[in-house]
Amino acid sequence: MSQQAVNLWKDWRLHVLVLGIVMFTEFIGTYEVKLGVGVVLLLPMLYAVIIGVVLFFTPLIKEKQSKNAEALVFISVTLLIAKFGVQAGPAIPQLVDAGWALVLQELGNLGTVLLALPLAIILGLKRESVGMTHSIGREPNLALITDKYGLSSPEGRGVMAMYIFGTVFGSIFLGAASGFLASIIPFHPYSFAMATGIGSGSMTAASLGPLLAAYPDMADNLTAFSGASNLLTSVTGLYASIFIGLPLTEKLYQVMTRKKYEQSKSKAV
Repeated sequence: MSQQAVNLWKDWRLHVLVLGIVMFTEFIGTYEVKLGVGVVLLLPMLYAVIIGVVLFFTPLIKEKQSKNAEALVFISVTLLIAKFGVQAGPAIPQLVDAGWALVLQELGNLGTVLLALPLAIILGLKRESVGMTHSIGREPNLALITDKYGLSSPEGRGVMAMYIFGTVFGSIFLGAASGFLASIIPFHPYSFAMATGIGSGSMTAASLGPLLAAYPDMADNLTAFSGASNLLTSVTGLYASIFIGLPLTEKLYQVMTRKKYEQSKSKAV
């Protein structure tokens, strides 16, 4: 075992803090908050993320713990993906029955282009909006934008901003939104499970949790659909961004900024 790996496991401060957070959040338990006809499920994982973010800005977390936590998160996500794979095995017949619905759900990620890009332009963002809205902005998309435009470019700054924002707040947002949307939209639970697979292990876990709490009798199949969807997104997401997402974002940006420029020019006249 390398010295770096040994140092990870010897960081007692980090392990004590994580254990304390887990015990505290499990003690709080799950709460339901009714919003109109919908319900937001507040789960221990959601509390843990919030507490972890708050502790990051306190003297309890030093630079050493911050760096070690990043590496250990990847190990935890690896175990989570392994669990998804094990639970997907018994549900293979259901996954096969889903057919093209499971494959084509990747197109749902293009919603970031169609919904977020117009809003970003209205708010006054320039080329940064291309990097921010062409995808959900995870590691493969960060690499794509860096390779095409450079990380110091406006597009690079945009995708980096979304990567950081998603890392800090993505799990919180998806954990709250998942249960709420599942309670107000009359789709089959499998549809919501497929929607949780966005190519991020931590965000997938956060958004799957409320579904498991809402449909405990379908927990194994929901986990299987979520894991298969997340795997497909991880494999196909980069290609969807290269061939569809980024070109579509560029085209829409050109059309919308040209139209906005023409409108402002006509008002000036």
